[in-house]
Amino acid sequence: MDRRTFMKRVGVLLVLGGAAAAGLRKWMPSLDELASADASLKGARLHLQSAKDSTRTVKGQRDDRALFSFMIMSDLHVNSGFSYPSEHLHKALNDILNFETKVEALLFTGDLTESATKADYKEFRKIINTYTLPPIHANMGNHEYYNIWINSNGAWSKETAPNGKTDADSREMFMRTFGYEKPYHSFKMNNFLIIMLSQEAYVQEKPEVSEGAWYSDEQLQWFEETLAQSKRDKPIFVMIHQPLPPIGEDGGSHQVIRGKQFREILKPYKNVFVFYGHNHQDFRNGKAHYFKETFHLFNNSAVGRVLGTNYDWKNQDSAQGLYVQVYENKVVLRGREFSNNTWIEEANWTVSLK
Repeated sequence: MDRRTFMKRVGVLLVLGGAAAAGLRKWMPSLDELASADASLKGARLHLQSAKDSTRTVKGQRDDRALFSFMIMSDLHVNSGFSYPSEHLHKALNDILNFETKVEALLFTGDLTESATKADYKEFRKIINTYTLPPIHANMGNHEYYNIWINSNGAWSKETAPNGKTDADSREMFMRTFGYEKPYHSFKMNNFLIIMLSQEAYVQEKPEVSEGAWYSDEQLQWFEETLAQSKRDKPIFVMIHQPLPPIGEDGGSHQVIRGKQFREILKPYKNVFVFYGHNHQDFRNGKAHYFKETFHLFNNSAVGRVLGTNYDWKNQDSAQGLYVQVYENKVVLRGREFSNNTWIEEANWTVSLK
């Protein structure tokens, strides 16, 4: 697809719909201020020390007798041109490394960087490689594809999009960073299954998806087959980025597009926990963050920018995550405020297993 055809098809999609989109867009930094290092980073070795070479479980100061414990961190939005997302991530990691109870894995559920430029990824790797961390696993959100909006000068430029870049380039950058063969993957830890689904296309390849999460036939078949390898009554943890649409519907922009098929795949399983981010909602803003369907659905907050119900960024120091502890007969989930190392009272759930 040439640039003229691309822009003609994608033009209306650039007007982000809904209050959520408007709020998130409002707080996106002005990318024309970025001093991009893309040119100097050509051929840079994409490698996460903590993900590949040296990892350690955070053992904690006491044994909580959990069978498996992990931290979910959404919407980091690390940005090579602005320091506050990096500062938030440093606070989060320092807090986790000093936890009173164990943390055996870190799960990053999309929007790891602001625009997925090489400079953004370099900043992300620099932070991660400062520490010896538990194993890291990640999936792709919509911002993992935003490099198409950045021109050769490091400026936001929708007029010249896709700026010589492709969605395939974005997938390759993400996969090389983490050493993955595909954008999505699964792993087992302590005999529990964790599935990391990833948005597989953006507007350069499929303009109609806008900011929605497109899962291919291949990924959904893999998802179904991977679930089938686990016992139907055993807890399973599924990470996505965008929220699901209303029950009985397929989604659009800012949602999982193939929502009906996603829900159908999960129906045979009793104890599935699904986690999403994307909307940056403060655990303390009074909105629901837990939804009971045939599975358990949780809306995580954000590390980079924690927003209110009107997508206002009032508490600019706040950085939040969700801590999950798996026991024999229950799963305990608690929201964490990383900025002051405290638990969030409004985000405290105990789910009994069937």
